[in-house]
Amino acid sequence: MRKLNTVVGMTAGLALVGGAIGISAAQAAPAAPAAAPNAAVVQQVNVLSSDAAMKVADAVQKEAAKQKQKVAVAIVDRSGDLRLVVKGDGAGPQTVESAKRKAFTAVSFGQPTSKLADGATGNGPTTKDIPGTLFLAGGVPVASGGAPIAGIGVGGAPQGSIDESIAQAGLKAIQGQLR
Repeated sequence: MRKLNTVVGMTAGLALVGGAIGISAAQAAPAAPAAAPNAAVVQQVNVLSSDAAMKVADAVQKEAAKQKQKVAVAIVDRSGDLRLVVKGDGAGPQTVESAKRKAFTAVSFGQPTSKLADGATGNGPTTKDIPGTLFLAGGVPVASGGAPIAGIGVGGAPQGSIDESIAQAGLKAIQGQLR
């Protein structure tokens, strides 16, 4: 009988507290356990592994050295969150930010940044007004299952086309392993 009194007392207490803040005891009571997860409420998201990101960064820096360029490489996940950044020896102070923004732009739009520049011009608001984006060549998306899962951005070469060719070398290093 004592347990029942405790439960009733707790419910009454919830009702008093709930009434004081303007909610009912039913709203204040703990929710019933959630039903088992299903496809309608849970989504599986592919991500680039940290090993793959490091392989990309290594390939980028090797290609940059081959082309005699001093660059930074940034890799972001599907949400645009930074997964990895490597600033090569001698790369300028602007290279990290440039690489991050190019990677973010590539994964956001699912296209190389070189193909997006035309949409970033015109009178009034354009895609260039989206915070964190940079519409210069040098960013490429990483896709799996037909959808972007990451972005690779390279900054530091004197031309965006060089940055993009270096980013493509990073993508090529893992291309055959993507599903």
